[in-house]
Amino acid sequence: MRIGIDFDNTIAGYDGILRTAAVETGLIAKDFRGGKRAIRDAVRLRDGGELEWQRLQGQIYGKLMANAEMIDGVDRFLNACRDRGETVFVISHKTKYANHDPDRVNLRDAARNWMAARGFFDGDGFAIAPANVHFEATRAEKLGRIRSLACTHFIDDLEEVLADNKFPTGVRRILYGRTDAKPDAPIETYADWDAIRAALFDA
Repeated sequence: MRIGIDFDNTIAGYDGILRTAAVETGLIAKDFRGGKRAIRDAVRLRDGGELEWQRLQGQIYGKLMANAEMIDGVDRFLNACRDRGETVFVISHKTKYANHDPDRVNLRDAARNWMAARGFFDGDGFAIAPANVHFEATRAEKLGRIRSLACTHFIDDLEEVLADNKFPTGVRRILYGRTDAKPDAPIETYADWDAIRAALFDA
């Protein structure tokens, strides 16, 4: 297998740091309920909310990245890949800098440092080759990378990526974190990483 995996909200989770940053900047109340989508929608409803949301994203993907959480089950999946000798790629649509980040943090370096700190590149960790991590400036370039690396599987949290009419044919499309989706394209949907691991390795 040559398994490609998206990064943001597929491997790295931001609900905790997003909530903290949104509360600290007064964008949501302390008792606000809901994850990333709910916070995004609430912030965007504010006057000037779209700009506020983009600034918030710049913070969590930049200077706050070190505090992001690994999504539950990613470690078990990657350990299974390592033990089975499967090739893993991280392929993400991620610009070098956020448009509205006054600190101008390199988002790609922040993500790589986050992975390094969690053993992604260590032989006794997840044993992913650093050269197998690719950050692309556009969705089209991301899809091109999936094609050029000859991925047999690709896992993403965004249905619109997997359903894109330019998505490479012959790649098994796996949507993480959704069971309610009814896509037109041949997309498999799984609620969590343990279900994905079972579908790929236990079938």
